[in-house]
Amino acid sequence: MTDTQVMFEEMAGRFNSSAATGLEAVFQYKLDEGDTYFAAISEGNCVLEQGEHDEPSVVLLMNNQTFSDVLRGETNGMQAFMSGQIRAEGDIMLATRLEALFPVV
Repeated sequence: MTDTQVMFEEMAGRFNSSAATGLEAVFQYKLDEGDTYFAAISEGNCVLEQGEHDEPSVVLLMNNQTFSDVLRGETNGMQAFMSGQIRAEGDIMLATRLEALFPVV
C-alpha cells in the first residue's frame, strides 16, 4: 500500500456521518503526483475509491504534501485554498464542509 493510499484510508476512517446528513456529493482529489481518489457521500455514507469519478461535485487539486498537512491538521484547508496550495473546480462551497465531514482527530 502506498503512502497516498494510507492517507486516503485514514481520511475515510474519520468520516463523520452526522455531518453528512442530507448531503449527496462527490469530492474528487487530484494530487500533483498523479494520484486520483474520490469520496462519494450519499445517505450518510462515504465510499472512497481510487480513480476519477464521471461527475464529481467538486475537484480538489493539490500536491501530496499539502494533502498530508491538511489531513494531519498541520495546515488549515481553507488557508491552503486561499494561499493557492489547493485549487478547486466545481462547487467550491462544498469544500468548506470537508473539515466537518473528515475531522482531524
